[in-house]
Amino acid sequence: MTGSTPRLVVLPAADWATAVAAELAERLSGRPDLRIVLPTGDTPSPLYEEVVRAEREDRLALGGVTIVQLDEWVGLPPDDPARCDRRLRTELVARLRTPPAAFVTIDVDGPDPDAAARRHDDAARGIGLALLGLGPNGHVGFNEPGSGPDDPTRLVRLAVSSRDAATARYGATRVPTAGITIGLARLLEADEAWLLVTGERKAAILRRVLVEPEGPDRPASYLRRHPRLTVFADAEAAALLPR
Repeated sequence: MTGSTPRLVVLPAADWATAVAAELAERLSGRPDLRIVLPTGDTPSPLYEEVVRAEREDRLALGGVTIVQLDEWVGLPPDDPARCDRRLRTELVARLRTPPAAFVTIDVDGPDPDAAARRHDDAARGIGLALLGLGPNGHVGFNEPGSGPDDPTRLVRLAVSSRDAATARYGATRVPTAGITIGLARLLEADEAWLLVTGERKAAILRRVLVEPEGPDRPASYLRRHPRLTVFADAEAAALLPR
């Protein structure tokens, strides 16, 4: 199946976070009660810093927004530094002058992760905007290679690269082997999706995702089916894309 051509916005690295935050402010000015999916990771961190700055300067308001968590590790304690809910609170939610209307997290601490995934699948319906990162193996959220466009929110087994990132990049106190993620089926249902990609190390996978045929070895490639997909890349990440 082929989709529409994504909108590609290439920005200098120094301007990337400011420009994406400005476009987010524009969306929120028209839809202040937006239901929005947010990721964690190295890529969105500078964006959240800019969003906090813009909110404090009255250039952006999140008071009517419902934030829905994209994914979460399973098996990490609530205070673990790698926890996605903890990072979203620390980097964004807790720093806002006016908190969002709601912050919907994934209940990975309960006794039944499959039931938690089903509940979060319901929460992932009616999304106005999904902000997404691109993993080095082509994953989006924890939709690891092998995932498909019809997959719902579910419990997944993590790829080795994701497990390694939990400890080496994000300081997890133990190595998680599973996670819960909003599935591609829900992400493709969102009114709009943004793929956030920065840095030279993402250039090769971004080219594969956007240029080569879609496939389960690069689940993010299925996002090209979305009729309103915007790719916000800095110049380093976009270096290998056709001009």
